[in-house]
Amino acid sequence: MKLRRRPKTGSMTFWDHMAELRVRLIWCVGAVLLGAIIGLFLYDWMLETVFLPPYCNVLDAQHIDRPCTLVITEPLDGFKTRIRVSLYVGLVLAMPCVLWHLWRFVTPALDRREKRYIVPFVVCALLLFFCGAALAYSTFERALDFLISFGGESVDPLFSPGAYLGLITYMMMAFGIGFQFPILLLFLQIAGVVQPAQLRRLRRYAIVGIVTLAAILTPSGDPVSLAALSIPMYVFFELSIVIGRLLTRQRSRRVLSTGTVGEQ
Repeated sequence: MKLRRRPKTGSMTFWDHMAELRVRLIWCVGAVLLGAIIGLFLYDWMLETVFLPPYCNVLDAQHIDRPCTLVITEPLDGFKTRIRVSLYVGLVLAMPCVLWHLWRFVTPALDRREKRYIVPFVVCALLLFFCGAALAYSTFERALDFLISFGGESVDPLFSPGAYLGLITYMMMAFGIGFQFPILLLFLQIAGVVQPAQLRRLRRYAIVGIVTLAAILTPSGDPVSLAALSIPMYVFFELSIVIGRLLTRQRSRRVLSTGTVGEQ
């Protein structure tokens, strides 16, 4: 589906925005479905090389003499798990397309100079997403070891693919989305919705909110995953204030210089 030529920002009506949003959503959904088809073919390889090693390492560390396999307890469990994991893979593969259309949709609210941030925005958002997913994967083994050990020595871990793969993929997606936090804050500051001074005054509330959000995004509930997500998010909060202050200062200088030139 081809995007129509966008009219000037001031001439766009509410329905024009809705029509453009519909077309961009169709592009994003199509990209996710295409990525999901690729994920269907990569499922077996990812299961052996990506998802199972943390589980196998935990079994070895706890000296559990049992094959490192997942057990299907329902007839449709394997089918549903493959579809779910493929959709997660599709969303990851489609992330550049999703971020690109997201930024193109919101650019009318920005001035000409700020529209040039589209490439840095997409690149930084992708890097942060993959860094978050990598952090979740690297801490998942310790989190899984904690959860199994917390159950006691009489509990023998025997996971179904739906429960295990659902947990690890959800955590990787949650960390990746959580790492978009500074991008959101920077955009809100660029758009003038919030000011850096307001964010500085809300530091105490931000700490509580970040820990609460991290607890919601980490379904395992273990302290390792909670700390691994909440600490970087608070660091990103502070960095976004610093970068947002620099960007708002640049905007103020441009406005003042434009006003001066206009008066002359």
